[in-house]
Amino acid sequence: MPHDNLVYMANQIGRFFESQKREPAVLAIEDHLLKFWDPRMRRAIAAKLADGGTDLDPAVKEAVARLANRQHR
Repeated sequence: MPHDNLVYMANQIGRFFESQKREPAVLAIEDHLLKFWDPRMRRAIAAKLADGGTDLDPAVKEAVARLANRQHR
């Protein structure tokens, strides 16, 4: 799946949770990515973040960073 589609999807998830306070929103985004995204999709979005991730929304960036950190443990 192209990175642009993954970014769009991740940002849509982030927008769903944007009415929540920052920390619960980040945790909910991370949880959603863990539960519903294929491992290849999670690796691809983490790679996008590693390349700068400038088009990821801030809460999504934080959630993806946590997800990437979790995968490297």
